[in-house]
Amino acid sequence: MLQSVAVTAADAHRAIDAVWRIESPRLIAGLTRIVRDVGLAEELAQDALVAAVEQWPESGVPDNPGAWLMATAKHRAIDRLRRDARLERKREEIGRELEAAQKMATAVPERGGDFGDDLLRLVFIACHPVLSTEARVALTLRLLGGLSTEEIARAFLVPESTVAQRIVRAKRTLTAANVPFEVPAASDLEARLASVLEVIYLVFNEGYSATAGDDWMRPALCLDALRLGRLVAELLPREPEAHGLVALMEIQASRTKARVGPAGEPILLLDQNRGQWDQLLIRRGLAALERVEALGGALGPYALQAAIAACHARARQIAALYDALAQLAHSPVVELNRAVAYGMAFGPAAGLELADALVSEPALKSYHLLPSVRGDLLAKLGRPDEARSEFERAAALTRNARERDLLLERAAACSRS
Repeated sequence: MLQSVAVTAADAHRAIDAVWRIESPRLIAGLTRIVRDVGLAEELAQDALVAAVEQWPESGVPDNPGAWLMATAKHRAIDRLRRDARLERKREEIGRELEAAQKMATAVPERGGDFGDDLLRLVFIACHPVLSTEARVALTLRLLGGLSTEEIARAFLVPESTVAQRIVRAKRTLTAANVPFEVPAASDLEARLASVLEVIYLVFNEGYSATAGDDWMRPALCLDALRLGRLVAELLPREPEAHGLVALMEIQASRTKARVGPAGEPILLLDQNRGQWDQLLIRRGLAALERVEALGGALGPYALQAAIAACHARARQIAALYDALAQLAHSPVVELNRAVAYGMAFGPAAGLELADALVSEPALKSYHLLPSVRGDLLAKLGRPDEARSEFERAAALTRNARERDLLLERAAACSRS
């Protein structure tokens, strides 16, 4: 029998919130392995959460809340499956697992073994390519990040109903596609892992540089992405790009405090107070990058970007790394970043030459950072009128209010020069 610690109702609800964020991914993963339905698994986990909300304020928080939630969810699973004769055999299987779980209820679940395997399977289900990118992001934050529908909607500035619909459709799609609860075979792992890493990096980027709204950053999303990235790297220790993504996010996240001023205004990299950079995150990022290098082989796109972030002060090395990245993962955005690096390494004229070559690129037609970069390089070359025009164009294209103010300030500064 699980022991409980008496607490006030307020303390119980705070404990429930904390436990849910920590335990819900493993809880849903374990239930998905049993019932083979991610939607049903989440419902059972939510039922256990409701039971905790009802009981813990009176009975106290169990010594092992994760085991309590799992045992309660399995009880609910048995009750539900009893109503379906076709799943009688599965009911007996859950009953046997419940009996074993009750015998070990006082033991703290380990992160290895079935729990690690279940989590890894859940990662690949939530990020399955059969789902749209938006659905993958929403489902990943819900199942693995422990965020509520309201929190996800608030983070991405979309209606709560939109997020709810994405999650419901995602579960239905997975069920209809009969997606197996398993880690992809070795032949499919690389392609499927790319989808997983893409989703995590999308979440991080939305937190690091918000696409819309009044705030330039949403640090909570960066932390959620970091937590997910660390989880994947822990579960797949031999995958270089998993560590490469973690390295990139750790190093970028280290600049969070220095990127925003007292009134929430953006602070560009060259103007940042580097004393505010988080040295612990930098060390963690460099350690992750060392793990990539220790695994051997050519650096992938995430690892290359992490290497760029790690040595950004050495401009010529950054330019060389962007040359390598452009060959490996060529894209207009990479070329624009290469223009910035060339501007730092070889002067603004060299950077502007590369940026000018992108003006007719269709993919960058509405991308506000192209005129922003051109404006910065033109200003450094002493061409204020052209720079002002570019900054104003960039301000008209961005959907972020803070960034728009910064760009308009730079345009005004060009007029005064």
